[in-house]
Amino acid sequence: MPEKKRWSLDSLVLIFSIVVVAQLLTYIVPQGQFERVPVPDSSKTMVVAGTYERLPEAEQTTLWPWHCLMAIPKGLEKAMEIVFLVFLVGGVIKILRATGAIDAALHAAVAKLGASPWILIAGCLTMFSLGAFTIGMGEEYVPLIPILVTMSLAMKMDSIVAMGMVWVPYGIGWASAAFNPFGVVVAKQIAGVPLEQGTGFRFLMLAVFLLIAFQHVYAYARRIRKDPGKSLVAHVDYSTGFEPPADVAFNGQRAAILGVFVLGVVGFVFGAKYQDWYIHELDGVFLGIGLLAAIIARMSPSETSRNFIEGAAEMTSAALLIGVARAIQVVLDDGQIGDTVIQAIAGLLDGASADVSAIGMLIVQTVCNLFIPSGTGQAYVTMPIMSPLAELTNVPQETAVLAYQFGDGFTNMIVPTSALVMGTLALGRIPYGAWVKFVTPLLLKLFAAAIVFLIISVRVFAEG
Repeated sequence: MPEKKRWSLDSLVLIFSIVVVAQLLTYIVPQGQFERVPVPDSSKTMVVAGTYERLPEAEQTTLWPWHCLMAIPKGLEKAMEIVFLVFLVGGVIKILRATGAIDAALHAAVAKLGASPWILIAGCLTMFSLGAFTIGMGEEYVPLIPILVTMSLAMKMDSIVAMGMVWVPYGIGWASAAFNPFGVVVAKQIAGVPLEQGTGFRFLMLAVFLLIAFQHVYAYARRIRKDPGKSLVAHVDYSTGFEPPADVAFNGQRAAILGVFVLGVVGFVFGAKYQDWYIHELDGVFLGIGLLAAIIARMSPSETSRNFIEGAAEMTSAALLIGVARAIQVVLDDGQIGDTVIQAIAGLLDGASADVSAIGMLIVQTVCNLFIPSGTGQAYVTMPIMSPLAELTNVPQETAVLAYQFGDGFTNMIVPTSALVMGTLALGRIPYGAWVKFVTPLLLKLFAAAIVFLIISVRVFAEG
């Protein structure tokens, strides 16, 4: 009998389908909005709790049937910073790989860790989670996906393991963050909670969540190392694009190039923490890394240009997915139904007990992240509503902040409206369905642990 073909839904088809569904919802869901006020020293606005109103007939809008098509270029425009980041970093990574420095370092690491993949998995989980836990790193991890896929394939693992080593700790770091300026700092400021409150509790949560994640990722890695046919991406062709080069000798020149790369990344981390660096500075840092690497490798200007253009071109699919994913929020905003959805699900918690309200807040924030994939944006929209609701239901403000973090952070691993999720999956050639199948059991375990921590926090921070 012929082998049964494994069904797979292309990521672009899935995302565009969600754009269409979002537009259909605009014809059904009533249009309304909250009042918003400017956030000091920021371009953001903040929802004023209790101000939701249905829009009068004169202010309502009806989207044309083809609006979902126009939303795609609008989505690309609104996501242009991330799109350009993907193109520029893709070009620089191609230059670095052309020098042989990255592949030589990977080959040396594989030679030492090939028999002990648990060391690599544990190290990546810890390192990447701390980046998100402290300064909200996420976009910075995108260019590492192809590199880690190459490394995983060399160690007889697959791209799912590579994605798990990066995006799982990213979500966990955001979910338990103590100092993330793009998430917890904003949420605590709105809720009136001291930033230092609950820091020890968050480190404890981080450790527990990482242990759960390690068990899940390592168990999958061991299973496919024993039987490659059990890989969720066994049907995907990785024969080109991720193969290591023939020359993998690690010499002084390549060590210097790798040193430039590491210094550039570390420099950006410090710049982000102390100088408020963000996407444009990251673009500049990577371009500088690429130029210095080409100079050290004595690569001609023409060869450097060709490598850069080829690398950027390879990122086209990822860039398109990012823009189409951003189009979902464009449709919801243009249809004026986003605030209505938030108001409806938040209203379900009114009058519940503290424990039930805390769990309900987690559910609300999780659903909200589908409509507001930006962590900062979600904080400004939902926390002005959740904070007063917490007072009415005797939920500590610290618990309300944790519910926001869990709902935002964990779903960051899977939410299809996230440009980063869909872009990184495209970089690793991972079908969205395969990723969902891998990460869903992990999310169930993480959410179960999160509920326990929420109930504990209601008691720990009751006097706070």
